[in-house]
Amino acid sequence: MADDRIPEDVALRADQAPELADAEVRPDDRVNDERHDEENRLKPKFVSAVHDALAAGDKGAVYDLVEPLHAADIADLIELLEPRERTQLASTISDLMTSDVIAELNDYVREDLMDTLSAQAVAVIAEQLDTDDAVQLIEDLDEADQRAVMAELEPETRAAVSSALAYPEETAGRLMSRHFVAVPEHMSVGDLIDYLRENGDIEHDFFEVFVIDERHHPVGTCALNWILTTPRSVQLTDVMKRDQTLIPVTMDQEEAALMFQKYALISAAVVDESGRLVGQMTVDDIVHIISEEAGEDALLLSGAGDGDINEPIREAYTARVRWLIANLGTAVIASSIIALFGAAIEELVALAILMPIVASIGGNAGTQTMAVAVRAIATNQLTRSNTKRILWREFRVALLNGSTIALLIGAATSLLFTPMMGLVIAMAMIINIAIAGVAGVAVPVIFERLDQDPAVASSVFVTMITDSMGFFAFLGLAVAMGLTG
Repeated sequence: MADDRIPEDVALRADQAPELADAEVRPDDRVNDERHDEENRLKPKFVSAVHDALAAGDKGAVYDLVEPLHAADIADLIELLEPRERTQLASTISDLMTSDVIAELNDYVREDLMDTLSAQAVAVIAEQLDTDDAVQLIEDLDEADQRAVMAELEPETRAAVSSALAYPEETAGRLMSRHFVAVPEHMSVGDLIDYLRENGDIEHDFFEVFVIDERHHPVGTCALNWILTTPRSVQLTDVMKRDQTLIPVTMDQEEAALMFQKYALISAAVVDESGRLVGQMTVDDIVHIISEEAGEDALLLSGAGDGDINEPIREAYTARVRWLIANLGTAVIASSIIALFGAAIEELVALAILMPIVASIGGNAGTQTMAVAVRAIATNQLTRSNTKRILWREFRVALLNGSTIALLIGAATSLLFTPMMGLVIAMAMIINIAIAGVAGVAVPVIFERLDQDPAVASSVFVTMITDSMGFFAFLGLAVAMGLTG
C-alpha cells in the first residue's frame, strides 16, 4: 500500500475540456447523449477523450469530462481504462471518488486501486460506506494493510468491521447491515412514530421495523405501510407480524438468497447464535448475491475460475490450467478405449469417420442435463428427497432424445455406408445419450453429497463419461455385430 494520499488539488479548466463536457447529464436521462449509447454504455469516443486528456496531463479537461457522470458510470470508466491510467484518473478526480463509486467498482479493480492509497485515505473511504461495503473493501486487503486501515477507522466503525470480519466469508454475518430499526414490544404505533420522528439521524433505508423483547430477540415485524395506516393508540403487539424469517449469521449467502426468493422477502432479521438481533439483510443485497452466484456457477461449470476480465493473469492461469490438466487426463482415458479397437478402426475407416459424432452428441446431451441438475441443486429443487425421481425423469428424457437422434443418424449412415453400420451407430447413440442423462444428474449429486461445489468440476467428469462410453459402445457394437474381421 502506497504512502501517498490522493492529491486534493484539482485544477478546473473548462476552457480546455472537449465539447463532450459541455452538457450535464442526469443519471435518469442518459440515453443517446454524447457519453452513452442506446444501451447506456459509455461510448468509445468518450472513453478515448478521457484517455487522451490523461495522456496529455490535462487535469482540467479530465475533470470536466468526468464530473457530470453518475457514480456507476465513473466506476465503469475506471474499469475501462488501463491499470496505470486508473490511479491517474482517481488522483485527478479525487473529490468525485465517493463511496458510491468505490462500491460500484469491480473487486479486482477496487483492490488494485486501494493498494495505491495510504491507509488513512482508505479509512476515509471506508467511513463513508455502509458496514457491509466497508467490510468488502477491507477484507480484500493484505493482512498488514488491513491492520493499518483498521487503526485509522473511528472506534464505532472499527468495532462493526471487526465483528463482521470475524464471520466466514460469504455468510450473512459478513454481508448484513448493522443499521436497522428495532423497538421494544411494549410500544404503541404512536410511540413508534414519535420515536422515528425524534431520531432524525436514521439515514439508512429500511422497509420494516423489528420488534424485540427484553433479551433483544426479534418477536415480530411491522411494515411501514402498516405503521402509517394504523391508529396511534394500537399496540405494536396487536398489529405486528409474528411469523418472520430469521437469518442466522453463519448462513451461506446463497442459502439466504434462496430464502428471500422462496418467501418473497424485502428484508429479514439476522440473528446470532443466541437468537439476538444483530443486523438485517435487504433485497438489494440479495440481488447482488443472486447475480454473483449465478455468474460464479456458470464459470465454475467451464473450469474458468472467477472468469473476471480484470483478474490478474497469473490467477486466471492457475484457475484454468488445473482443470485443463484434469481434462487432459480424462481425454487420455477416452483415447485408451479407442486404442483397444485400433485394429477394427484400421480395417473399417468408416468407424473413424463416425465415432466423433457419437461422442460429440453424447457430450452435448450430458452438458444439458448437468446444467439443469446444477441449477436444481443450487435452488434446492434437487435434494435427497427426490434424487431418484429426477434421475428416472432425466433417463426417460435422454431415451426420447437418443431415439430421435438415432433415427436421424441411423438413416443417414445407412444411405452413406451400410444399413448395418446405420444400426450400429443408432444403437450406440441411444446408449450414450442415456448414459449422458444419468451422468449429468449423478455427477453433480455426488459432488454435492461430498460437500463439494457441484459446479466446479462436473463438466470434466461428465465429458469423460460420455466420450469413453460413446467410443466403447460404438466400437464395441461394431466388433460384436461383425462389421470388422
